[in-house]
Amino acid sequence: MLQSEGRLVSTEAERYLLIYMIGVLILVSALVIIFFMVFQKRKNKLLIDKIKQQQAFEEELTNSRLEIQEQTLKNVGQELHDNVGQMLSFASMQLNLVSSLAKDTIKSKVDDTKEVLQNTIQEVRALSKSLNADVISNFGLVDSIQNEVDRLNKLNVLKADLKISGDNFELKNKKDEIILFRIVQEFFSNTTKYAEAQNLHVAIDYSNKKLKISLEDDGNGFDEKAIEKGSGLINMRSRAALINTEFKFESQLEKGTQLELVYSNN
Repeated sequence: MLQSEGRLVSTEAERYLLIYMIGVLILVSALVIIFFMVFQKRKNKLLIDKIKQQQAFEEELTNSRLEIQEQTLKNVGQELHDNVGQMLSFASMQLNLVSSLAKDTIKSKVDDTKEVLQNTIQEVRALSKSLNADVISNFGLVDSIQNEVDRLNKLNVLKADLKISGDNFELKNKKDEIILFRIVQEFFSNTTKYAEAQNLHVAIDYSNKKLKISLEDDGNGFDEKAIEKGSGLINMRSRAALINTEFKFESQLEKGTQLELVYSNN
């Protein structure tokens, strides 16, 4: 009888010990899992913070680069307007004097030169305005783009047109207008330099607090994969990303190039 009771006590003790060991094992496992989860969460947070810091650094770097570029363009624009413009105006005055004294045999040639010089003066003035961010800000995005379209048409390099739809609204940030204009200006520049296009179409649409700018030329196009780093395309992409603007670009050989920018004014 005593032996039977002893066995029962021993079995009961072993059972409690087993339960205790299982409980300890579960507790340790739970602590390990919690520690791992906390460690993983902290690790992810550090990675996210690092990514955010990197993005903030890159954004600040881009902003600084754009500010330097804008200041450089502004200085060039002022130099064109103040110095080159004045020199050309002085030359025009001299030609007017020569024209009044010239004989009929050479007067027509002098007058032709005067006309070319006047066109050059107008082009320099228009170019100086397009380089100055303050002027762009005062004119507004639409008028600035219209001035660029008019300037291209005067150069007789291609035929450009601008269509506007929707109710015009002010952008939430004036600096965003300048960045959008620079993207458009870069597209114009690439078209006139490389595309050998006959026509350039620009469309601006205001709707649902969004501004959509569509650009299209009928030039020779190019293979996007062949574009080198630091090209105008990469500059346009980085500028669009800076103001959270959708950037849709497509170019096909012998079929032209299209660019669509969608800016949210929310």
